[in-house]
Amino acid sequence: MDDKKTNSKTRNAIMEAAGKIFAEEGFSKATVRDICRQAGANIAAVNYHFGDKKGLYLAVLKYYQEISFETYPPNLGIRETQTPEEKLRVFIRSFLMRIMDEGRPAWFGKLLAHEFSEPTWAFDILVEDMIRPSYQLLMEIVAAILGRGVKERKVLLYSMSIVGQCLYFRHSHPVISRLFPREAFGAKQISELADHITRFSLQGMREEKNKNNPEVKKCKKK
Repeated sequence: MDDKKTNSKTRNAIMEAAGKIFAEEGFSKATVRDICRQAGANIAAVNYHFGDKKGLYLAVLKYYQEISFETYPPNLGIRETQTPEEKLRVFIRSFLMRIMDEGRPAWFGKLLAHEFSEPTWAFDILVEDMIRPSYQLLMEIVAAILGRGVKERKVLLYSMSIVGQCLYFRHSHPVISRLFPREAFGAKQISELADHITRFSLQGMREEKNKNNPEVKKCKKK
């Protein structure tokens, strides 16, 4: 039992140290030696728990991403009886809560930013396992709002626009906090932000939907 606790403690210490160093140095520059030194662990422990440096990097990415998705899954609170518009609001709020969660390690956002700006071999895995499923759900919701007859390209553009609006508040937080010091991002403010992005996006989609509605076109001609 003590050995299991020790192994678990060592594994967690290595992952925490690895997350910080990978975030600062990137995958290529980070070394197993530096990670183990910071974790107070033997280099052999990395091979035992993760196989190699690549296995450790992937474990760090997956572990903290999975924690975020478990806490704030894309379909958090979505019910089949809800309208597509209601589902969109739920999706946006969950996404905002996930990317702006103050409970995550401070280095995690930096690690993801590093991976997005300088993709490694792990990037495709990250996209397929964690990002694509969320995007597919969002596109299904957007397609339901736009209705039949709308080109898939339009569904993609509106979906990317929604994600972009959300990410702006995450990536530009340091700028926003300096321009508007009183602007906080607690649970209440995030809910208000979700309402704003939802309303803003729905207005654009309603106009798009009307353009493709034969009845609306007839009225305009009259």
